[in-house]
Formats: sequence, C-alpha cells, structure tokens
Amino acid sequence: MGATTIRPEAPPPPAAPRFSVGERVLHWVNATLFLVLLFTAAALYAGPVSALVGRRDLVKWIHVIAGLCLPVPLLIAALRSPAFRADAGRLNRWTSEDWKWLRRRPSRVGKFNAGQKANAAFIAGAVPVMLATGSIMKWFHPFALSWRTGATFVHDLIAIALLIVIVGHIVKALTEPGKLSAMLRNRTNVR
Repeated sequence: MGATTIRPEAPPPPAAPRFSVGERVLHWVNATLFLVLLFTAAALYAGPVSALVGRRDLVKWIHVIAGLCLPVPLLIAALRSPAFRADAGRLNRWTSEDWKWLRRRPSRVGKFNAGQKANAAFIAGAVPVMLATGSIMKWFHPFALSWRTGATFVHDLIAIALLIVIVGHIVKALTEPGKLSAMLRNRTNVR
C-alpha cells in the first residue's frame, strides 16, 4: 500500500472591507426608522394590531416623528461621508454587466449587483414621496380634498410596496450570511 498524503486545508479566503462605519450606522439607523414606521403604520391601520397597541395618538406621533427623521441620517451621510458618496455614485451607475445580471446571465458585478441598485433607487424615490404625502395627510388644512385623497392613496400604496421590498431585503440578507456580516462587521469573505 502506498502512503497517503494528507493535505492541509486551504485557508479561508481573505476578508475584504465592504462598508465604512458611517455607512453601517446609516444602514442600521434607517433600518430602525423603517421598522418603527412599518410597525406604527400597522398599529394605525390594521384593526387587530391597533386594538393590541392602543394609545392611537401616541402611535400617530411616533409615526410622524420617525417619518420626519428618515431623511436626516441620509443628509448627514451625504455631507460627512466620502465613502457614502462613493457608494451612492456606484449605486447610480448601471453597466451592461448589471443588465446581464438581471437577465440571470453570468456577469462581473462590482460592489453592488443590479438588485441592490434597483432596491436603492426605489428607496431613494420612495422616501421623498412618503415624506410629501405623509405631510399632506398630517397637515391637511391648506390642501384640497382631492390632494388629501390622492396623498392617502399614494402613501398607502407605496407603504405596501415598501413592506414587500423591506421584507424581501431582510429575507435575502438572512439567506446570505456573508453579505449580512458585511453590514454587521464590515468584512466579507471574497469568493
């Protein structure tokens, strides 16, 4: 019998930096605000949840304050974080590789894939629309009834879309622990 050679295990791939501390703080502050908004919205509009929570006026004010606070971390990051501005530029540039990725063809993605870019674009568009429609709903006196009705419709419709996108984002993050660790610890294994 020949001697068997035992090969040492290959070392794990090196960890590569993904996000700055500021970007991770921004992500988790926004995540917290979005979850507060979703839970307070459920307490305001879903009968069984509303009955459990009670204190409708307090819930309404928490919802309004969280909504008004939502753009603040983004503005701070845009002003203070070069890493955030660089990533915002990456998210805003679509390449032919991104279109291949969307068609499920092999492609070389950069730091962000096309799904992440589409998610960021949707959120970036939804936040100001939700802020505007929510403001019309809260401070409705100067607006005509048709504006208030339209604002309520748009606000509710986008809230449902945001719920779907955010739940999808969370599920996707939980199924890809390497990418989740990038947002938790700023490291991901390169593959």
